[in-house]
Amino acid sequence: MKNIENAIQLFENGYVCSQAVFATFSQDLGLSEEQALKIGACFGSGMRKGEVCGACTGALMALGLKYGESKSKSNEVCEKFLDEFEKENGSYICRDLLNCDIRTEEGIKYALDNNLFKEFCPKMVESATKITENYL
Repeated sequence: MKNIENAIQLFENGYVCSQAVFATFSQDLGLSEEQALKIGACFGSGMRKGEVCGACTGALMALGLKYGESKSKSNEVCEKFLDEFEKENGSYICRDLLNCDIRTEEGIKYALDNNLFKEFCPKMVESATKITENYL
């Protein structure tokens, strides 16, 4: 529960989803929080293109730190993580999760008007953090 609270707090403090999840686990995996926040900076909102959810990419970065020395193990844990996230949330693609295309002005307006970044995205941060805990 501490990790989930930390990730949500980072997200609420203005860090993007990828930063919030990755930085939550980074110190236990040998990387400073400051470094993790920098590394994770460009992965929020599906790399700003609505692709793979930033909470997922943050989680996968953490899992890579843990299992990245073994290609087979890192591939296995990546697939399991994404399958579990998709099962729990319906997708791991940001624009599918948000039900709008944030590459467009209309999509961003929809997300803002519906408070998705403040109300929906924290749920994805929580989900990704919870699932990551199971693999670490």
